[in-house]
Amino acid sequence: MRSLCLSVLLILLVSHSSGLSLPAGVDAELDTRAPTSAKNVIVQMFEWTWDSVAAECTNFLGPAGYGFVQVSPPQEHVTGTQWWTDYQPVSYTLTSKRGDRSQFANMITTCHAASVQVIADTIFNHMTGSDSGSGVAGSTYTHYVYPGIYQNQDFHHCGLEPGDDIVNYDNRLEVQTCELENLADLATDTEYVRSRLATYANDLLSLGVDGLRLDAAKHMASTDIANITSRFTRAPYITQEVIYGAGEPITPNEYTYIGWVSGTQANVFVTNHDTERNGNSLNNNSPSNTYVTAMIFSLAHPFGTPTILSSYTGFTDTDAGAPNGGAGTCTGTGGTNGWLCQHRWVAISGMVGFHNNVGSAALVNWVSPQSQQIAFGRGALGFVAINNADSDWTATFTTSLPAGSYCDVISGTSSSGKCTGLGFTVSGGTFSATVPARSAIAIHTGALGTGNGSGTGTSSVTIVFQETATTTFGENIFLVGSTAQLGSWDPDASIALSSAGYPTWSVSISMTADTAFDFKFIRKETDGSIVWESDPNRSATAPASGSTTVNTSWR
Repeated sequence: MRSLCLSVLLILLVSHSSGLSLPAGVDAELDTRAPTSAKNVIVQMFEWTWDSVAAECTNFLGPAGYGFVQVSPPQEHVTGTQWWTDYQPVSYTLTSKRGDRSQFANMITTCHAASVQVIADTIFNHMTGSDSGSGVAGSTYTHYVYPGIYQNQDFHHCGLEPGDDIVNYDNRLEVQTCELENLADLATDTEYVRSRLATYANDLLSLGVDGLRLDAAKHMASTDIANITSRFTRAPYITQEVIYGAGEPITPNEYTYIGWVSGTQANVFVTNHDTERNGNSLNNNSPSNTYVTAMIFSLAHPFGTPTILSSYTGFTDTDAGAPNGGAGTCTGTGGTNGWLCQHRWVAISGMVGFHNNVGSAALVNWVSPQSQQIAFGRGALGFVAINNADSDWTATFTTSLPAGSYCDVISGTSSSGKCTGLGFTVSGGTFSATVPARSAIAIHTGALGTGNGSGTGTSSVTIVFQETATTTFGENIFLVGSTAQLGSWDPDASIALSSAGYPTWSVSISMTADTAFDFKFIRKETDGSIVWESDPNRSATAPASGSTTVNTSWR
């Protein structure tokens, strides 16, 4: 939800970090509530309408191997275009900006048909933060009166701070009985409120919802949550937002009853809808490809159930709601109409396949020649190398993979025995590769094939593109070209350049050695429109080895 607090961070790789959410319940319940599907990657489709989620389940999520889709809160909420209005409930009528009850139910049925399970973001902690108003379905309310649902006595009135707002996070009682940013705090320690919340959750479960994300769980006593969830008609997968604060009395282990959360019960993520806006995590605007390599790591490592955020562009207005009326739109390997569609990025969807293929295989063959480079295998099923350094990493890696030809799922896909990206050959328990700067390679037994292009695909080089271009605030420069690594001329698959050296925009790309290609730069406007630089196409050839820099200016 909209919160000023820090996410709990699990430092896993160099400067990369992943947030941590915690499944609910006691030991026996945890075993049944953790994802059991062989496909357990969660994609958070933030602010997507129910109809667009349903379409994406069919068109991409199911075929790509995603196991769960996490959707925005489905209950009636306050009016407004801001994203956080979804997190201020007015009633438990299933009508929101995302759609109505029928559309919500149809989404669940459609996603299930595509073998994708559904997790609903759920608010038990509070209602609205305004004195009065109407919800999107027409229900009227005042701050502490929600006709037919709650009255004044159903809320905490802590009396510990002026206005009852939380100020001191070192005070347990204040955190769990005062108001989070003026949001009317439900008395979850009372019988009626517990029963009413369980009734709402059971309504969601009756429609086929497979899991619940409990927003602002830290602001409810863990005993309250345990009581509410004990009333559920069945045991869904549950993940809780429990934000860690150093030295604070409320800690994540209270919500698992087992101490520090284990890998089999953790939900790991690089960013979510809160942290991508408040600066407490990596996001799409992070430099040096760290956002992507962090997600690669979260999908490669055996710890936890990974969640991938799929969101929209622009953080200049951190309150801004979804573009395109909330109708999520993707095409090819990216998004359109203001949507990022991170779940379709080649490296991310490729690593979902890697994650599913390696399953619970042990982490083996770990190597880290320096603090910014790691590589490891997952049993005899997969191998990944991640290079967070500013220079290429050339090495011969020891692997438990069987001998054969493998496609790198970071740079492309495997199709009919051919790789659209790079390819590598394993022989005698080793293979040689150059891992591009600020990038990665990943191979697994589910993606076999030989390399693309004019070469063997067994070697790669790094090309640094530096484009000098002046822009106005909110505009960004992207690279697109004739090869798969450059998006095959699809603007939706174009590659964002970093503005860190403005007016020089730059990006490092791994490409097949000794390959000729054409390319252009495009400018994406704040409204999502695209401006191509003038003809003719630019041309270049990747070197046979090493790296090179291409310097150009906008024309």
